[in-house]
Amino acid sequence: MLIDSHCHLDFPELAADRAGVLARAKAAGIDGMVTISTRVEQFGTIRAIAEANPEVWCSVGTHPHHAEEELHIPVEDLVRLSTHPKCVAIGEAGLDYFYDNAPKDAQETGFRRHIAASRITGLPLVIHSRSADVHMGGILAEEMGQGSFPFVLHCFTGGAELAHQALALGGYISFSGIITFKNAEEIREVAKFVPADRYLVETDAPYLAPVPHRGATNEPAFVTHTAARVAEVRGIPLEQLGAETTTNFFRLFSKAKA
Repeated sequence: MLIDSHCHLDFPELAADRAGVLARAKAAGIDGMVTISTRVEQFGTIRAIAEANPEVWCSVGTHPHHAEEELHIPVEDLVRLSTHPKCVAIGEAGLDYFYDNAPKDAQETGFRRHIAASRITGLPLVIHSRSADVHMGGILAEEMGQGSFPFVLHCFTGGAELAHQALALGGYISFSGIITFKNAEEIREVAKFVPADRYLVETDAPYLAPVPHRGATNEPAFVTHTAARVAEVRGIPLEQLGAETTTNFFRLFSKAKA
């Protein structure tokens, strides 16, 4: 059993053949997935996908790329929308200093609002962090000091220091198809030391298809390749990885039902 903890079923690349995408995931042994929000104003779309498919859950939040566009959305709206039965997480939100598609201050403001919503609801915060390790670690430590909240660093691309900081704060780390890439040795090193009760696997579909599908449109069925590589790196059977990551998923995304 495997869960794709992060994908985007509303994106055009997958929406055009969503029924096929879901059927292929089921055939590959993927028993559930979370379709992740990138714009609160489009929450209705992913909520409808989750409502229509029992194996799909959703989140509510604003990707840092769109932080400036949704600064008018208050914490209260995030909290209210998250009460939907199929909404199991807040986010994705965070910091992306690689693309810098939104001003850094807007990204931070939005991120802190999502942290507040996670703290209020108890739902896990799905964190996007790219090229922002130092600032991300500082915000997480500061905010955790004001009250705890569950979180996962999704599609982990940071260094070992950020991983250790996140783990020390009680966070989880999710590995995507990047871990199969030739130049991802630093991420594979992180995958070796993450405790067995703190890691997840994901696709981030339609992006970042793992080897041997690199360059193709990614989809939830391909999480099997990521899982196999993580299991190899950790030196455990794939069946054990499936059991561990599934248990971890339902512990973190506790609103989701198996």
